[in-house]
Amino acid sequence: MAPRARVATYKVCWVGGCFSSDILKAMEVAVTDGVDVLSLSLGGGTAEYYRDSIAVGAFSAMEKGIFVSCSAGNAGPGAATLSNGAPWITTVGAGTIDRDFPAYVTLGNGKNYTGVSLYSGKPLPTTPMPFIYAGNASNSSMGQLCMSGSLIPEKVAGKIVLCDRGTNARVQKGFVVKDAGGAGMVLANTAANGEELVADAHVLPGSGVGEKAGNAMRDYAMSDPKATATIVFAGTKVGVKPSPVVAAFSSRGPNTVTSSVLKPDIIAPGVNILAAWSGSVGPSGLPGDGRRVGFNIISGTSMSCPHVSGLAALLRAAHPEWSPAAIRSALMTTAYNEYPGGGNGILDVATGRPATPLDVGAGHVDPAKAVDPGLVYDIAAADYVDFLCANNYEAAQIAALTRQHASEGCSANRTYAVTALNYPSFSVAFPAAGGTAKHTRTVTNVGQPGTYKVAASAAAGGTPVTVTVEPSTLSFSRAGEKQSYTVSFTAGGMPSGTNGFGRLVWSSDHHVVASPIAATWT
Repeated sequence: MAPRARVATYKVCWVGGCFSSDILKAMEVAVTDGVDVLSLSLGGGTAEYYRDSIAVGAFSAMEKGIFVSCSAGNAGPGAATLSNGAPWITTVGAGTIDRDFPAYVTLGNGKNYTGVSLYSGKPLPTTPMPFIYAGNASNSSMGQLCMSGSLIPEKVAGKIVLCDRGTNARVQKGFVVKDAGGAGMVLANTAANGEELVADAHVLPGSGVGEKAGNAMRDYAMSDPKATATIVFAGTKVGVKPSPVVAAFSSRGPNTVTSSVLKPDIIAPGVNILAAWSGSVGPSGLPGDGRRVGFNIISGTSMSCPHVSGLAALLRAAHPEWSPAAIRSALMTTAYNEYPGGGNGILDVATGRPATPLDVGAGHVDPAKAVDPGLVYDIAAADYVDFLCANNYEAAQIAALTRQHASEGCSANRTYAVTALNYPSFSVAFPAAGGTAKHTRTVTNVGQPGTYKVAASAAAGGTPVTVTVEPSTLSFSRAGEKQSYTVSFTAGGMPSGTNGFGRLVWSSDHHVVASPIAATWT
């Protein structure tokens, strides 16, 4: 993303995990070293921000003008699974790219299925080989998962084994099959992963297939005592459509710590990403993998986060005066949530339907447009403190984040509102009976003089949410000029837990500045 950037790396993870004390210390050292961007491809769980070491470290970095991007997590596709949701952190989900690594599975009944694989060793024979379901080759109640020691060697020797995905690592299942004398493996998704395909560097000829293909293969292997199969590896395929789609593993909103901040912020490439790889472990990352490679292809929001970090470095170089919030705003308001030319929303591979802002935030990053966003939503450190006050944080809790004296807390003479945080997206809360919610925002002109007109709409299912923006026109005569507006969201009653989505867009002759809307009835 930023090929001329200098990279400093701070080790915080060990065999036993990534400890909060190491993470926070590394962030402090990086700030002292003078970095411009902090990229954290780690996280786990959620906690109030004053107890979240990453949020604490990121607040100090933000105060110094350092952009902080973090992985949303790989706990999707369930709702409310993301971590790193503090509003001073840019939270990144994962999408696919238009490159794939097909591995075709042909069964003895003539049926063909497309899977994926990064296996590059000796191929299987072209003639059909015996095919067996792992659940029929084990004395274990969980034998279908190909857990360590669960397969009976006499039943799998020389055969292609069908293993169900889940519980242990995908590549680990290949080790189990290989150790039992199996010749190859088909790794079948279950309902938890659906049709999402993630290519792996298997240690034996192996292909990962979707849930539907896996179900068909399982039925065949269990019904035909002489079942056979072959696997053919087709290398690299480009131009895959549709792309991007949201990865099923990408963690989703809403933000469980502060629901008034819509998360994730954005998605970026995070599936089958090619990058340099350590020579100290094999491409699977597992003990016992003796292979060594200079580059590897892996997937996760740990891959999407550094894409955004690199883009932030480019924007910092192009606009050194921009704050971390301005950089995030530029990335978010220029992101796309529809496929070029088609008008169809970016798909979620977990559902097969268009993704929502709780899946993608503002959408997929668009680097070229982010350099010239027209308007930005800026936020200063003091604004975040006001937001914490609006969330009823106590003085000592705020001090844990700001490192200021606990007496410098919230003023009893001020009224604080979570809806006043100048975020580039809108998270709207309605009571079950419905009502009206008002949000205020201020935009700063970072482009040429011009007049912007607003268009906004939202709906829950087929029921519209009334969105009124005052004023509906903003005119700017110079760079750096600020204009404020108020948005009123009005809706009728809906069952608790209902979600609605929409978009608010300011447009001029030269720029489109878009913000996602997510509404929830509580």
